Amino acid sequence: MQTPRARFAWLWLLVAGGLALGLAFWFDAAVVDWIARHQSRGARELMRSVSRWGDWPSHIIVGIVCAAIAYARDKQRLFRVFVAMILACAIAGMAARVIKVAAGRSRPSVQVDVGWNGPRLSSKYHAFPSGHTAASTAFFVTLAFFSWRAGAALAVIPLLIALSRMYVRAHHLSDVVFAALIGVAVALAISRSAFLTKTATPAETRT
Repeated sequence: MQTPRARFAWLWLLVAGGLALGLAFWFDAAVVDWIARHQSRGARELMRSVSRWGDWPSHIIVGIVCAAIAYARDKQRLFRVFVAMILACAIAGMAARVIKVAAGRSRPSVQVDVGWNGPRLSSKYHAFPSGHTAASTAFFVTLAFFSWRAGAALAVIPLLIALSRMYVRAHHLSDVVFAALIGVAVALAISRSAFLTKTATPAETRT
């Protein structure tokens, strides 16, 4: 059964997320136009690198390495957190994948069949939402629920990834905003799970 605090968190996410998504759709065209007029070779190469290394495999690898280190050092609480981060990343990424295939929204770089086209297998029509952003947001927001300082310090990573996906004309503003909302929702659900909220053992409390 959800606590009043948990219900408030979900309500806040729904209301704030809806407003943010509505504004994002409103500014989609303006952002695409601004990015098109502010392209540079150096920035493109940088953002392509961010997109390349900011996909889910790099997050999963980092999570596995950190979980292995925590397990080896008998840090059970940290081990559960890193496993939860991996699960959140995978779930958010899969959810984004299902939605984008079903929605069939064209990417900003596509010149034909612009808009929403329904189920499509071609990646040219997999704009909404951004899988990179959903996975990265879920990964680091899950960490933030455990340690807000660490999460806040690393929040720049999913933000930079979202910016890179827009800069390389793979996604609209609304694509990355909705993806971020998916990531936050998954992270919130994972953080409330029994796996992550399990009471620490006396040995863990002393470490």
